[in-house]
Amino acid sequence: MNKKYLGVDFGDVRTGIALSDIMGVLASGAGTLKGGFEKTALSVAEIAKKNSVSKIILGHPINMNGTLGERSEKIKAFARRLEELCDIEVVLYDERLSTANAHAILNITNTRGEKRKSIIDEMSACLILQSYLDREEKNG
Repeated sequence: MNKKYLGVDFGDVRTGIALSDIMGVLASGAGTLKGGFEKTALSVAEIAKKNSVSKIILGHPINMNGTLGERSEKIKAFARRLEELCDIEVVLYDERLSTANAHAILNITNTRGEKRKSIIDEMSACLILQSYLDREEKNG
């Protein structure tokens, strides 16, 4: 059974991408996309098809108090568009603290400036996907 997953941290300017290994155990950064809603949706769908992923894990911005805000609606619309484009299940996954954790890791590694900006979204996608994979392994 193919357990290769695609992790996505969707943003209005940049979207981070991560891929798992075929066993669904380890997430690795796979780059950053730039573009608006539709261009990004088309690019993500293409990446998903090209890599034969069985599931797309999309970071879902839930407020710290557990409520859903305006950003959540945009992410849900993005998920629906992805499913239309590639007929692959899209899972909304709580991304609370993923960007904060990515910043913490970059602080520890003393990554600054343009390099930091260029990898923060990719790292967030990787953390979202790895968190999902870890939860699946624990529950599986």
